[in-house]
Parts: sequence; C-alpha cells; structure tokens
Amino acid sequence: MVTFRQQRSRILFLTTSSTDKFPTIEQRIVVPFHYPVHFTRGLFRGDNSLLDRFFSPWVTDGRPVKVLAVIDSGVAEHWPAMASMMNAAARLSKAWTLVSPPLICSGGEQSKNDPELLQHLYGHIQDLAIDRHCCVMVLGGGALIDAVGYVAATAHRGIRLLRLPTTVLAQNDAGIGVKNSVNALGSKNFLGTFSPPAGVINDFDFLRTLPVRERCAGMAEAIKVALVKDPSFFTWLVAHAAELAQGKEAQLEHLVYETAKLHLAHIAQGGDPFESGSARPLDFGHWAAHKLEALTEHRLQHGEAVAIGIALDTRYAVATKMLAPEIGDAVLALIRRLGLPTYDLALEKTDSHGRPLFISGLEEFRQHLGGNLCITLLRGVGEGVQVNQMDTEQILAARDWLKTQSSP
Repeated sequence: MVTFRQQRSRILFLTTSSTDKFPTIEQRIVVPFHYPVHFTRGLFRGDNSLLDRFFSPWVTDGRPVKVLAVIDSGVAEHWPAMASMMNAAARLSKAWTLVSPPLICSGGEQSKNDPELLQHLYGHIQDLAIDRHCCVMVLGGGALIDAVGYVAATAHRGIRLLRLPTTVLAQNDAGIGVKNSVNALGSKNFLGTFSPPAGVINDFDFLRTLPVRERCAGMAEAIKVALVKDPSFFTWLVAHAAELAQGKEAQLEHLVYETAKLHLAHIAQGGDPFESGSARPLDFGHWAAHKLEALTEHRLQHGEAVAIGIALDTRYAVATKMLAPEIGDAVLALIRRLGLPTYDLALEKTDSHGRPLFISGLEEFRQHLGGNLCITLLRGVGEGVQVNQMDTEQILAARDWLKTQSSP
C-alpha cells in the first residue's frame, strides 16, 4: 500500500503590517493529503473484505456509506456480470451501499470529449442526493476515471472518489495520481482539477481480459519512468521484455506495482505535486505524444504515442551528443520488444506551407507549461535533464532516422 500522510489543515502563521490603516493579513494553510493505493484480486468476491475495510472508517451511526458506482462500458462488455457482482457485494456489506444500479458509461477518449456525459453524471449526483459524505466509485480505464474524477471534484466542491483502474496504463499511472480532467475548446485536459482520490484499488484480475494492444500500450509509461527515475527498473524491463510482451501475469503485475510506486514517489516527494512549476520529468516523451494523439484522432493509443515520443526524444539526445548511442539503441530495442511503435506516418503530416504538424506540439507544450518550455531529455538511464529549447532541424533528423529504422 502506498500512502500520502494526512493531517488536519492548520494555519501556520498570521502576520500584519503596521504601516497601513488596515494591515495586510497573510495566511498560509498546509493541507497534507493521504490516500492508499491497494493491490488485490477478486475485489467483489465474497471472500475479499478490502472494500468493507476501506469504507468502514467513514461509517457514521451505523449507516453505511452511500456509493454511486460508474462502470466503463468496455469493462461491462468483457465482464457482463460485473454490475451484478457489485450489487451483490453491496447488499452483503454493512460498510457501504449502492444508491442505484451501477451506471454504464462509454470509456476511452470519447468520454473526455462528451459534455453530455458530464451533465448525465451531475444529474445523477443531484437526483440521488450524493454529497461530500458519500462516495463516487469508478471502475474503468484512465480516460473515464479522468472524466468521472472531474465530475466528483467539482460537484459540491468535491465528493470523495474511489478509483478502480482496470488497464495497465490506469493502474500504473493515469488512475493513481492527483489529476482529473476533460477535454474542451479543442484542447486536451483543458478543464481539470488537482484533487487526490479517497483511494485507489488495483485489481489485477482485470488485466487478464485486456486486448494485447492495450496491455502493451500501458507499458510505455513503465519505460518512461524507469528511464528518468530508476536504472535498476529499466534493467529489469530489458531482462523480462519477452515475458511482458507475452502477458505473463507475474511480470506484468511487478511492472504495474513498480511503475505505480515510482509515479507516486515523484508526486509525493518531487516538490511539485500540483505542477505549479514548469519542470515535468514524468512528461518525458509527452510533448510529441499529445500531438500525435490529436493528429491521428486517437488512432494511436496514449501509450503508443508516448512510446513514439520517447523514441523521438531519445534519438534526439543521441544526435545532439547528450546520450550515448548504445543507450539509445537499448531504449529503442526495449520499446520494440514490448510490441510498441517507434514511428508513425502522422509524423509526416504537414500544413499548407509544408511544415510538419507534429512540431507544433512543442509550442502547445510550452503554452501548457505557462509559457516556459521545459522538456525532459536523457543524459543516461535514470538521469533526466531539463532543457528549455530544442533544435527543430535535429528533431526532424531524429524523425527521419526513426523512419529508416521502422519496420516496412
């Protein structure tokens, strides 16, 4: 279990200035957060008490916690009995109860592009009298968790959220952090909040039914965090690439756990959990990835786009003499061994003036950072460095080199 420690909010100081008739009152409030990230199997089986233990501290006067449950339609398709299992578990519990049958909502990136989904969820929260003493529980992939998290964080100024991620990407990255968002005004994650969940429960059983492509896509974030944070984990990924590509359970679960642990450690100990600054080491490879997702209209999954972004920035670092060629080769080899792409034809799309469209991802990333470009590149495995500019010609040369290395 990974936790952030929580204490009550407290005013640290109150000062005044004697120079004005109405002196300035300065207030500083410290609000530490705490949430557990659990790992389990068979969450809704009768012999699994994890949900009861999670909700028990919130029980007041013997009344079980009211829960509004949302299930990703993709999960419901692969687990047709899931809603019934959830209902049965709630009926047997004295700690929590469902206020309605679980809501089945479309997952994937379309869930973050659908204002009607938000209104649908807000309406249920209002009609079912869900308030800050209740809980919203979302079961699904990272995109739906993002959207439902945004609703929970903004309804009644914040309703407790329990995330139950069901994909490799959601369990090791997207579903375990402190961010929630939806897309708006043509921009990815334009509307969002930094709002830590009440808890996260990763049930490894859901990974068994993932399509191979989706399972592999989720491993890109493991490569990313290993490269910028943990050389030993990168070495482990290389050693076990064949088993991971085959979906071996023990190796896949280890990948999820270690990746989650590294992501959570950075959020808690990196000094900028709510991303007030410009440095974003966990966004290594993402400036190009976000643009590629848009250029392909999400034909590329997020993890696939991240893999290409990592490949591009790795090759750029080699070409600019920042990174040793043998390390660059090892990174690209690992990406490919895990069944992930290092190139896509979207990198060749141009505007009416013949300028590559993906390059505009740098400017969009700069705007996302508040005007100061800050890109993480590699100097070595486990040694990420921040740069404030990139050479366009070298980026295009890296793209062209990757094209020559890609499979026909």
